[in-house]
Amino acid sequence: MCFRISHLATFALLTVAISSFSSNAEQANMLALKSEAISIVKQFGGILKPKLKQALSEGGVSHAIKVCSVEAPLIAKMLSEKTQWQVKRVSLKARNNKTAKPDHWEASVLKAFNQRQSQGESAKTMAKVEMTDNQFRFMKAQGVAPLCLTCHGTKLTDEAKNALKKYYPEDQATGYSLGEIRGAFSLTKNL
Repeated sequence: MCFRISHLATFALLTVAISSFSSNAEQANMLALKSEAISIVKQFGGILKPKLKQALSEGGVSHAIKVCSVEAPLIAKMLSEKTQWQVKRVSLKARNNKTAKPDHWEASVLKAFNQRQSQGESAKTMAKVEMTDNQFRFMKAQGVAPLCLTCHGTKLTDEAKNALKKYYPEDQATGYSLGEIRGAFSLTKNL
């Protein structure tokens, strides 16, 4: 009888140790994937932002909007192919419904980001990680920076309005204020 109790106790401890190890391994994997996703987001911004600044200084707002309409999808595609992640930007007020319209999970996260911001949290600190259906999903809030106001703000020039009509005929992504969340980077990796 002592052997049976001791054997069961050992089995129980071993089960707890294995599930604890598994949990620690899963947490380490989640942290590694999150770190990878953050790196990709930084690459995206690091490529697009200088191109937009250059386009703005060389050809004005109209040229910057044109460059963004071409370059942003190309950057997302290039990073997706290079990293084996699905990389995109999404918004509740999409500029381009073909590439920026959120799925159900993304829309839910964007709404939660807006709620968190209404409670005082900065867009700079907001991110969401989740494992769903053998996928690792990551979203990072994209706050409105001073450069963004040129074509996403409340006071758009006629040049900006005309360029938006030309390059984004279904645009909804205007009327934002500095610091407000205008969307998010959304990354998905199949596991």
